[in-house]
Amino acid sequence: MLTFDPFRELERASELLGTSPGTSRAPRFMPVDLYRSGDHYVLHADLPGVDPGSVDVSVEGGTLTITAERTARGEEGVQWIGAERPSGTFRRRLQLGEDVAADAITATFADGVLSVTMPVAERAKPRRVAVERADHPRPVTAHHQQGISS
Repeated sequence: MLTFDPFRELERASELLGTSPGTSRAPRFMPVDLYRSGDHYVLHADLPGVDPGSVDVSVEGGTLTITAERTARGEEGVQWIGAERPSGTFRRRLQLGEDVAADAITATFADGVLSVTMPVAERAKPRRVAVERADHPRPVTAHHQQGISS
């Protein structure tokens, strides 16, 4: 049973939590792409200008949480004309289904993009079931079906 629905999770994941909701400087977005490639899911999160040391990825109780911090520019003696780049804490939470091997999740951060790789659990991978004939105790050889490998 696939309980990790990436599209539903992306819709629900818009619950981005900022430092001060309602203020113009509170972070509003952590855009992500999520896809499945073979036997793993991949999530890419855009975090430009974020201090790599502030990025935290954790899994607890079936929830993947990504937290990152972008500090406000504190230049003295300047007259700001515009400030559209939000600062503060970014947080994104995604519910993981039983088909994700949570203990094998890995993450890398490069060029302002966080990449999280989530392997599909062995129990969720397609597998071939041997079929035996009732009148012969040996397995029957089945033909290869697309999408299922031996």
